[in-house]
Amino acid sequence: MPAEIRKTLLHVEDTLIEGGKIAETPLKMIAAIAIIKNPWAGQGFVEDLRPAINDCAPGLGELLTKMILDAAGGGDKVEGYGKSAIVGLDGEVEHASALIHTLRFGNHYREAVGAKSYLSFCNTRGPANAPLLIPLMDKNDGGRRSHYLTIQTSICDAPAADEIVIALGASIGGRPHHRIGDRYQDLKELGHDVENPAAVK
Repeated sequence: MPAEIRKTLLHVEDTLIEGGKIAETPLKMIAAIAIIKNPWAGQGFVEDLRPAINDCAPGLGELLTKMILDAAGGGDKVEGYGKSAIVGLDGEVEHASALIHTLRFGNHYREAVGAKSYLSFCNTRGPANAPLLIPLMDKNDGGRRSHYLTIQTSICDAPAADEIVIALGASIGGRPHHRIGDRYQDLKELGHDVENPAAVK
């Protein structure tokens, strides 16, 4: 069966001033969130998670992607992206991971925004009002540090013990006044290459 969704939320924040200085281009960050019944709740240890993944993940990916695109004004506007899940206290972290670490979930978002990078992620277990953290990175360039961002919010009544919070995150723009460069500058200065950034022999 498709995911049993109790409610959805849209979180939008605009940063206009950072470090006491007006942002030349304000940073917009968006989180699309669904609170669902844990499809494995009350079943004890479930060996094969695939049937429920196949049932639930595609619809969640489609729904949350649409929420992001509507709020952003289109996939071309999205620059940074990520995903996150929190499973309630009666579930396993594996349950949270199962629904977001599948191409049946993430590919809806990747295709809609034309992304090349992997989706950065966070998967945790917690009670209602647990911090929801959605790490972001540039959708096409994993070394672009200006877009290393984190959306942080919480939902006062979720997740319940038998629920999972599922979320996608987006940024329009990077950190205002970013000035730490990109990882490629470090690699050049250290004489390392992109394929082996720590120069492990």
